[in-house]
Amino acid sequence: MRLHSTDDLLTAHEYPATTTELITAYGDSRIELQNGTETLGDVLSRLSEETYHDSADARAAVMSALSHKAIGRRFYSDRDQYALGEDGPDPVSF
Repeated sequence: MRLHSTDDLLTAHEYPATTTELITAYGDSRIELQNGTETLGDVLSRLSEETYHDSADARAAVMSALSHKAIGRRFYSDRDQYALGEDGPDPVSF
């Protein structure tokens, strides 16, 4: 997945930077996801206060905090079956 313009903002920012500084500077920036959008502020607010030493640190933090809107079908896996005793979502036929 690519962050497009958000990645450009994070790359251009001067580091070190804290979570609060990034939210203040770019919190309204929209991230287009597979199943909707989120603001960078919403994503970063899920994290504790950290200091990022470079854009790679900030990008990794953003990627780790994206919501379920960033993935395809939720709970879908064509490889792993549920273990005995686990309940998954109702099967859907296409």
